[in-house]
Amino acid sequence: MHEILTLQLGHRANYLATHFWNTQESYFDYDATSARSTIDHDVHFRAGQGPSGGDTYTPRTLIYDLKGEFGGLRKWGGLYNQGDVEGDMNNLWLAKKQSEYQRALDEGLETLPKPNTQTVRFWSDFTRVFYHPRSIVQINDYELGSTILPFEKWGSGEELFSTLDKDHDLLDRDVRPWAEECDQMQGMQIFGSADDAWGGFASKYVESLKDEYGRIPLWFWALEGDDTKSQRARRVLRTVNTAQSLQTISTLTSMYIPLAVPSFLPSYIQLDRTSQWQASGLLSMAVESMTLPTRQKSDRVKRGLLSDLEAVLNTKGNQRIAELQCSVAEESTQRRNGDMGPKAVGDSRLPGSDEQEVVYEDEVEKANSKLDMSFSTRETWPTALSLRQWEKANHVFAKVESVRRWRLIAAEGDEEEEASSRKRQGQASLPTVEKHVHGISLDYSYPFLDSFPEIVCRSRLTAKGAAIHGSLSTTSEISKRMKGFQEIISRTVDVADREALSNGLGEIAEAYEEGWDSGSDVDSD
Repeated sequence: MHEILTLQLGHRANYLATHFWNTQESYFDYDATSARSTIDHDVHFRAGQGPSGGDTYTPRTLIYDLKGEFGGLRKWGGLYNQGDVEGDMNNLWLAKKQSEYQRALDEGLETLPKPNTQTVRFWSDFTRVFYHPRSIVQINDYELGSTILPFEKWGSGEELFSTLDKDHDLLDRDVRPWAEECDQMQGMQIFGSADDAWGGFASKYVESLKDEYGRIPLWFWALEGDDTKSQRARRVLRTVNTAQSLQTISTLTSMYIPLAVPSFLPSYIQLDRTSQWQASGLLSMAVESMTLPTRQKSDRVKRGLLSDLEAVLNTKGNQRIAELQCSVAEESTQRRNGDMGPKAVGDSRLPGSDEQEVVYEDEVEKANSKLDMSFSTRETWPTALSLRQWEKANHVFAKVESVRRWRLIAAEGDEEEEASSRKRQGQASLPTVEKHVHGISLDYSYPFLDSFPEIVCRSRLTAKGAAIHGSLSTTSEISKRMKGFQEIISRTVDVADREALSNGLGEIAEAYEEGWDSGSDVDSD
C-alpha cells in the first residue's frame, strides 16, 4: 500500500500537522454516486476496530508534545475508552477545556463556529480528526514557555531523547507497532522544529530511525520560527540551533526541507505572523500540495513515491537539502491557461533532439523560474556579501513540481517520453525537472476548510479552494546559506564546538557547488 508513517515533534510541528490531517480527512468521499477519488487513503490512515466492534480510520502518526500543549484533546477521543489500548503509557493525561469549534464538532452541529486567532490557543482547538490513543505521546519533563526549565537549547533535546530512550526504548514502544502494521512502507515524514530543543531531540530520533530503518526514505520538514523581534541572545541561540540541525539531521535523512514564513509575502496573502494557526496554515498549504503525488492511486494517475521524488532531487548523492516554493494562481488565470508551463518545442541543446522531439523551450529558464513564495529563510546572509550578490541567479540542479487543478495535457506514452527527456537533460548537463499535474478529471484544488484561517485573498479562490503550484528544488543557494551560518558561528560559538560544526556546514556547502562555476567571486575565500 506504500504507507507513510508521520512523526510530529513539538507544538509548532503539531500546528502544521493538524492542518495536514484536516486536509487529508476532507478527501474522504462518502457519496457513493460521485467519481472515485484518486487519493489512496491507506497511505496516511490505518484501518482498525473500536471497542464496540465498529470500524475506525485514524492517521498513521506519532504526536509528541510537552505537558499541557495538547489543550482540550481527549487522548482516547470518541473512538476508544481508557484501557482499551494495550501498552498505553500515558496515565498522567489531563485535558483542558475544549474550544467552541471542538465542542460543536463533537455535538454534530451543522453550523460550526469559525476558529480565529483569539479562540485557537492550542493546535487541538481546530483538529477535525480522531487520533488513535497510541498516537499521543505526552512528555512530562518540560512545559512550553517555562522560565524555570525552558526547552530551548539544542543539547536539552538530545539529553531528553537519551533519557526517554533509556527508560522506554522509544522505537520499540512507539514506532515499531506502527511500522509492523505496514505492508510496504514508502517512508517516514517528520515534522519538527529545527531552531529549538526539538532539533536536538529530532537528531537523536532520526539517528535511531536510520539505524533501524536505514533503507526507507526519511523526510524531515524543518520548521524555523520568526525571531526578528526577539532579543539578540535569543536570535543567536535560534540560529545556532538551526545550524546544528542542518549539519546533523540533513546528513541522516534522505531529504531535509527548511520551512519558514517568508520575510516578504505576495499581496494576496494576508497573514498574522504572531499566530501559529495562521503561519502553519500557510506552510501546510505548500507542504500538502507538494506531497500530493505520494498518495495518488497508481491505477488512476501518476504516483510519485518519496523515493521517486528524492531520486530526481538528489542528483549527486549528497544533495539532501531542498528548497520549497509555491504560488496561488488567480481564478481567471486558471480558466485561461490550463497548463501554465513553458511552451513545448524542439530544443537543439539536447542529445538526439530534432523537430519531432518535444521538450521544454528552455529547460534552464523553466528550472530557474521562481514562484511567489520561498519557504527557505534568508535571514543568514553573510555580512561580507551584498544583497545583490546574495540574490544573484542561482544554479538549479534539479526540481520537482506539483501543480493542482491545472489541465493535464498528457497523452499515452508521456511517462516514457518524460523519462527519456530527463535522460537527455542529464547528458546535456541541464537541470532535471519533473512535473506532477493533478486534477485531470476531479477538482483537486487545495480545500479551504472551516478550520483553515482566511489568509488567501478571495480573488485567488474558487468555490472549492485554490490552485497551488508547488516545487522542491536543489540549488546553489543552499551553499550560500551554509556559508552564512559559518560566518555567524565563527562569532558566536565556543571554540570547542566551532570547528566541527563549521566544517560540517562547509562539507554540505561543497555539495551544492561541485561541477558548477557561478562565474563570480562571491564564493571565493
